[in-house]
Parts: sequence; C-alpha cells; structure tokens
Amino acid sequence: QLQLAESGGGLAQPGGSLRLSCAGSGFTLYYYAIGWFRQAPGKEREEVLCISNKGETTYYVDSAKGRFTASRDAADRTVYLQMNSLKPEDAGTYICAASLDGSCKYEYEYWGQGTTVAVSS
Repeated sequence: QLQLAESGGGLAQPGGSLRLSCAGSGFTLYYYAIGWFRQAPGKEREEVLCISNKGETTYYVDSAKGRFTASRDAADRTVYLQMNSLKPEDAGTYICAASLDGSCKYEYEYWGQGTTVAVSS
C-alpha cells in the first residue's frame, strides 16, 4: 500500500521560501495525481493545488497562484511544493494526498501525516 511522507516544513520569514516534499514509500508516484492540502489552527483543511500525473497543476486557492509551484521529480518518486513569497496566512500543516486516477478529478485514496509550516518574523 502506498504511504506518503511529507518533509521540508519549518519556520520561514514573511517573503521567504520553503520547498516541501511528498515522497511515496517504495512506490512510484507516476500514475498518481498529488494534491497539497493545508490546515491552519482552528480552520478547516483546504486543498491548495493538485498536480496531475501529466504534470498539469490545478490551483484551488487563488493566493497560491504565482507563488506556489508543484513539480514532480524525474524518477516520479517525489512531488515538490515550492512556496515563495510566503505570508503569515500560509502557515499551517501541509498534507499531501494521492489519487490513483491521476487527473485531479477524483477523491484521494492515500494521505500523508503532514509537515508544519510557520511564517513569522
């Protein structure tokens, strides 16, 4: 069974950058669409974006456009979320999820545990 593990979270200053990783344990992510979600304290989880198995990104949070970029490594074992120009409102736990459908149109079957991002001066 596919297991996902996020890493790369930490503390960044406003305007700074972080790169999160979502790795599949022992499985290629080639067929999967990968969604990135975030949950801030006291708020509901929201889907930030999804990258399809063809590398096409769909944004679900307008403020992420132009600042966040998802990509897949050549071996298709890791998906990255590059976050630039970070704002305090970007803070939260970032969770990746995988959908075998690959298209970003269907529910996710697998979820990671999350990595925490803090944005503060």
